[in-house]
Amino acid sequence: MIQYPIYLDYNATTPVDPRVMETMLPYFTTHFGNAASRTHAYGWVAEEAVAMAREQVGSLINAAASEIIFTSGATEAVNLTIRGVFDLYHAKGKHIITCNIEHKAVLDTCELIKSIGGEITILEVMPNGLPDLVELEKAIRPDTILISIMYANNEIGSIMPIAEIGTIAKKHNVLFFSDATQAVGKIPVDVIKDNIDLLALSAHKLYGPKGVGALYVRRKNPRVKLKALQYGGGHEKGMRSGTLNVPGIVGLGKACAICKTEMEAETKRISKLRDQLLNGLLALGCTALNGEKKLLLPHVANVSFNVPEANQLINQLQKQIAVSSGSACTSASTEPSYVLKALGISDELAAGSIRFSLGRFTTEQEIEDVIKYVTEVVNEMR
Repeated sequence: MIQYPIYLDYNATTPVDPRVMETMLPYFTTHFGNAASRTHAYGWVAEEAVAMAREQVGSLINAAASEIIFTSGATEAVNLTIRGVFDLYHAKGKHIITCNIEHKAVLDTCELIKSIGGEITILEVMPNGLPDLVELEKAIRPDTILISIMYANNEIGSIMPIAEIGTIAKKHNVLFFSDATQAVGKIPVDVIKDNIDLLALSAHKLYGPKGVGALYVRRKNPRVKLKALQYGGGHEKGMRSGTLNVPGIVGLGKACAICKTEMEAETKRISKLRDQLLNGLLALGCTALNGEKKLLLPHVANVSFNVPEANQLINQLQKQIAVSSGSACTSASTEPSYVLKALGISDELAAGSIRFSLGRFTTEQEIEDVIKYVTEVVNEMR
């Protein structure tokens, strides 16, 4: 039985996996202790659960448990990284490099850094959605302290050349941070292999609960330090004070454990469905894929529709399909996507572009229904 509207907005958020929910439930009631309460059994049980979650999160990205800092989500992790690096390393330099299709959490934080005396270089991406690595290396200066490049773009799904960027950063002794919110749990991510020093992720993008995320902070070669944004108790190695969200952290850990076990098979299935959807949409003759297919996440397709009043297409589709025109964080804006414009796509085509993002619970029948419905709507609009 298909539930309408059919959900194809997994890049915005994912449903909590029932196995994750089941694991979390005892930590709301029976095991409700504070993980910082180390004088009795309730605290010990909570502390053990948090330690297990650190292992599970670290294992998914090939990091040590001690390198995982829990946060309220990826946005906080991004802010803690960029502001924390700038505040602690400003004696070495005040220059940060990023690119123009980063998530707003990165771009807006960089704007803040600029307002307090930092210098930001924003690289443009090529039409395929990737930064030019020659230009990236040219942008590095003696006072560069951080390179911030996302692992995969949230709107078009382009996977960045992370290993190459990590090599460049290490060569020049510059810290490398990657917002990997859309990549972790969807494709293999290895912070050691990729020379990543800091990495942000969020539970609700990989079938865990909202309101919890994590930041990987490299412990050696080099040992990375951050200045905290909030104080009061010295939790999380002093980087992020505050009572830990034990149920959420347990959920994040379980979600990561499931992804590690099932990601390979899941990716094959979802990639096949994405290709089925994309082939059906491109067969309409008035559509074009944004980005280069071989560079994309396996579950994402951002498609432009060249039809009259294309900016009204989502309104026509929303009764049957839940999709978006881009990032959920900027969906209230009436302006064309800054990500698509950065690729050189016209305002008109950008306004008529839709991001389809599939997930764990997407079925073949749903994809067939989506192709049929989109075809009907597009033909009516033409």
